[in-house]
Amino acid sequence: MSKQQHLDWDDFRLVKIIAEANGLAGAAERLAVNHSTVFRRLGQMEENLGVKLFERHRTGYVLTAAGEEMMALAEQMDENVTAFTRKLAGQAVAPAGELRVTTNDTLLVHLLTPIFARFIKACPEMRLDVVLANQALNLSKRDADVAIRATDDPPETLVGRRVATIAWAIYGRVADFPDVKGPEDVTIADLFDRHWVALGDNLATLKAARFVREHVAPENIVYKVNTVLGLAESVEAGTGIGPLPCFIADASPNLVRLADINPDFAAGLWLLTHPDLRQSARVRAFMDFMAAEITKQKKRIEGGGAKIALLNGAG
Repeated sequence: MSKQQHLDWDDFRLVKIIAEANGLAGAAERLAVNHSTVFRRLGQMEENLGVKLFERHRTGYVLTAAGEEMMALAEQMDENVTAFTRKLAGQAVAPAGELRVTTNDTLLVHLLTPIFARFIKACPEMRLDVVLANQALNLSKRDADVAIRATDDPPETLVGRRVATIAWAIYGRVADFPDVKGPEDVTIADLFDRHWVALGDNLATLKAARFVREHVAPENIVYKVNTVLGLAESVEAGTGIGPLPCFIADASPNLVRLADINPDFAAGLWLLTHPDLRQSARVRAFMDFMAAEITKQKKRIEGGGAKIALLNGAG
């Protein structure tokens, strides 16, 4: 008697979850069911199909050739459902509903929170779900609807606009430089023998991080932290001097700019979304509002109109 080779949508999802979890225990946890339930469903599926979908090893469950084909189809289904969801979201006719926005902690704390508050007041039918992540989320997978990022290399898969350029300079604590009123009172060469703070290895590709790594002796880098927000806090605490975004440091009466703005440190401030969402009323309303509000603060973000120059030729 031939096997009944009937499959449901959930069968494909089950195979995908077991493969991603590398076994039944993790799959059961993700599905919020008992381990025995997953075991029974997989066994029934394999019996109906007449083939094994997984090889059972001590290290976990490994897909067979048939299982790999099901996994590939499951991933394709997932992508199709995601694309369909994006298109529906892109067809919204009014600026209402929830919008998921991703940005980093530094931008949220020092720039965006009051702007978000004004947006909610201006669009009372909207709700914001803000996701903090220093690494880019996958907007194609709907991890977020809009990304607000400091970058010079936005993903080609996204669309948006550059609304400002974030200026950086070297700063120290006023208490440590009582005779310094500004960059004209100090030379960069005098600073390299001091204690410095630097960004952690996860942000090593940032231009300001590279400058410190290339110009400051390792023994003088006394503190590293993997967020710009933490970097600013450490300079203000007197841990050392270091590069900071001007819109953060200039707002603190406890910090003094020790060198002119270095254009090599600059990064673009971008509003980004997925092409399928660009015509969504809620996405369009949010991005237009944010662009207008950030533009009002463009001078502060770009260093307050201070003279832009290389750090006394040391860039």
